[in-house]
Amino acid sequence: MVAGSSSVSPSELRSLLEAQRAAHLAEPNVAAELRIDRLNRAIDLIVSHQQPLCAALAADFGQRPHGLSGFMDLFPAVHALKFARKHVRRWMRPRRVRLGLPMGVPGARGTIRPQPLGVVGVVSPWNFPIGLTFGPLAGIFAAGNRCLLKPSEFTPSVSALLQELVSKSFDPSELAVVSGGPDVAQAFVALPFDHLLFTGSTAIGRRVMQAAAEHLVPVTLELGGKCPVIVSRSANLKHAVDRILMSKLANAGQMCLAPDYVFIPREAVGEFTALARLWAQRAYPKLPANDDYTSLIDERHVARIAELLADATAKGAAIVPLGVDAPRSPQLRLVAPALILGTSADMRVRQEEIFGPLLVIAPYDRIDEVIREINRGERPLALYYFGTDRTEEAEVLARTSSGGVTVNDIAMHFLAEELPFGGVGASGMGAYHGEHGFRRFSHERAVFRPARFDLAGLVGLRPPYAQRLKRTLALLLRR
Repeated sequence: MVAGSSSVSPSELRSLLEAQRAAHLAEPNVAAELRIDRLNRAIDLIVSHQQPLCAALAADFGQRPHGLSGFMDLFPAVHALKFARKHVRRWMRPRRVRLGLPMGVPGARGTIRPQPLGVVGVVSPWNFPIGLTFGPLAGIFAAGNRCLLKPSEFTPSVSALLQELVSKSFDPSELAVVSGGPDVAQAFVALPFDHLLFTGSTAIGRRVMQAAAEHLVPVTLELGGKCPVIVSRSANLKHAVDRILMSKLANAGQMCLAPDYVFIPREAVGEFTALARLWAQRAYPKLPANDDYTSLIDERHVARIAELLADATAKGAAIVPLGVDAPRSPQLRLVAPALILGTSADMRVRQEEIFGPLLVIAPYDRIDEVIREINRGERPLALYYFGTDRTEEAEVLARTSSGGVTVNDIAMHFLAEELPFGGVGASGMGAYHGEHGFRRFSHERAVFRPARFDLAGLVGLRPPYAQRLKRTLALLLRR
């Protein structure tokens, strides 16, 4: 919507979509120069406004370090946009395809020509409202599309700033930002887009898919899930603790790729716990009253984390605080992190995605137990393995399923633009990033050019069907 407006009506949404679709039909084949120009303008928007963007993020969260926002929110977006800018000309080229018999007779040719889908709708989340808005735009713009963006109502400062900055850098027929609450989001996902990308919870993702089905809109769903970590007996335990907590406590666990529960050899649980407490004390002195720590997004999420802890405690779990619970301002919504030991299947922390600074510790004796437990639940967005036992690692990869995997680190596959990023099953559908994003937001159009001689007559396809067609079928229909 136009900068300064607080919300957008369904009729205005439809008008924006129709304007972008008309612009697409008037210019269906977007030149590489214009695609690169749009990517450059998106890069410049972020790079030139780093401080106000980080300030808006801090205002929405209550407390969020500028350095964290820069590295985890702004940098991935700029990296994705620059990667697309570098490779878009190659991605756009038609690809010759070798045709096999019977169609691949001498002289017949096949090509695949990527073409823009048209208008793509993007619903971005509140936890990384820059990275998970402009990251997808890399593939959307590289593919030659136009885009309507619906940022989260939970980050109003960021949304207002994006409206203002986008309106200065882009014509509304190229890119427009719309604002509003759940009613606007509901109307947005019901629009007849050419593609719809939603990043958020699995529960909302189901409703998004139902709404998109009305117009047969193809969807990419980037959802969440309970991402497991496996710490092998062959792992460097100190290294594992460092990487697990560094990623878990960044953004206070409010990350779809954050570790949700950790499988640890039973005999190493005590050492892991001790190392975790030391790590937290060094990294975040006086937790949660620490300037490098991040607030939870709102009071509803604070209450939800408290309920998870209360439920686990009431059912017999042991809570190991990782902070000293120093005095803090309630307005900042800083919640101390904790490990949860001795959990059981009936506890909410074992059933729900935590999305906060709580980490479930699950002791194990044999790797078979771990694989069975992972496969008992929904397929997660990511799986992490720490260890040097290549045979065990191969077994874990072969017998489990997840959106992606990082070995001996956390979430690093997300930053590799050469790799597809996406979920599977309840953690999402469809993948993007890099060339995979370009293909996701393109139509791969097949073009066939026949040989110059009469193939139909040669094989007997033209009626009346003669003995020649029977001979042809005898050659084709065999094992």
